[in-house]
Amino acid sequence: MSASPVFSSAALGRPLIWPMRSSAALLARLDAMPKLAASIMRASRLDVRPAPEMVSSGIRELDALTGGLPRGCLTEICGSASSGRTSILLAALTHATQRGEVCALIDASDALDPTLAASAGIEMGRLLWVRCKKTVPSSRFPVLSSLAEHNFKNSNHMEPSSERRVWESQLEQVLKVTDLLLQSNGFGMIVLDLADIPVRSARRIPLASWFRFRRAIEHTPTVLLILEQQPIAGSCSSVLVKVTGQVVGKKHSAFSTQHSVNQLGHLELLDEFEITAELLRSRLDRKQPKSVVSFQSQAAWAS
Repeated sequence: MSASPVFSSAALGRPLIWPMRSSAALLARLDAMPKLAASIMRASRLDVRPAPEMVSSGIRELDALTGGLPRGCLTEICGSASSGRTSILLAALTHATQRGEVCALIDASDALDPTLAASAGIEMGRLLWVRCKKTVPSSRFPVLSSLAEHNFKNSNHMEPSSERRVWESQLEQVLKVTDLLLQSNGFGMIVLDLADIPVRSARRIPLASWFRFRRAIEHTPTVLLILEQQPIAGSCSSVLVKVTGQVVGKKHSAFSTQHSVNQLGHLELLDEFEITAELLRSRLDRKQPKSVVSFQSQAAWAS
C-alpha cells in the first residue's frame, strides 16, 4: 500500500484563493440555503448571558474580594483545618436565613454544632440540616462484611481500604441528597460541607456530577457553596477562594500573641484568629480590585 503526498497551494508558495471574497457574500450564500440557515445563528443575534445576582456572604472583606456569592453558580471555599472555613459557613448561613431565605446544609461528616450555629445567629427554623452518617458498605461476601463492620467499630485500627469505602459511602449519600435538593428548587442557599472528607476520597466525585449540579442551578436563585480541603469541582465552579488561618489571640497561654495554628498545644483555647482569603479563580465578568484580603473571626465563647 503506497501513500501519495498531498500538497496544498500554501505549501507550494501560492496564496490561497477563497471562493467567497467577503463575509457579506458568504452570508448571502448561507441565506440561500433554507435548511442550513435555519440551524445557524449569527453571533450578533445571540443573547448575552446577564451577570448573576450577587448576595452578601456576611463578611464585608470577603464581599470586597469576590463581590459576594453569585446566585445560580457554584462557589468553592478551600483550606486546611483551622483555616476559617467554618467561620465563613456560619456567616453565610446567618446572613441568608436572616434575610428570610430557606437554606440547606449537607453535613458530610456530621460536624456541625447546633448550639454554636444558633449562637452565631443562624435561624435554625429556616435551615434544613442533613446529617450524613458513616455506614458500612454492603458486600456479597459475609466474611468481608463482618470484617468491614469490625474495622468500622474500631476506627482507630481501620484498614485504609475499609476507611476509603466508608467515606465513599458518605459521599454517595451527599450526591443523592444534593440531587434531590437541587430538583426541589426552593432553597436560597445550599451548602455542601466536605471539609472533613479526605482529599483522596473527595476527588473521586465524578466531574459529571459537578456539571450536573451547575446546570441544575444555572437559572435559579440558589447559591451553591462547597467547603473542602482542596479544589475538586474544576471548571464547574464560578468562584474559587482559598483561606488560611493564623491565631492572633488565645486564653491561658504563656506564648506570644501571634502563632501559626499548627504550633498550638492541645490545652490552649482560641479566642480570635485572622483569616486570609485569596481569590484563585473568578469566571464572573467583573474586574477584581484585590486578590487577597484578611479579616478576623472571634470564637463564640470569647464574644
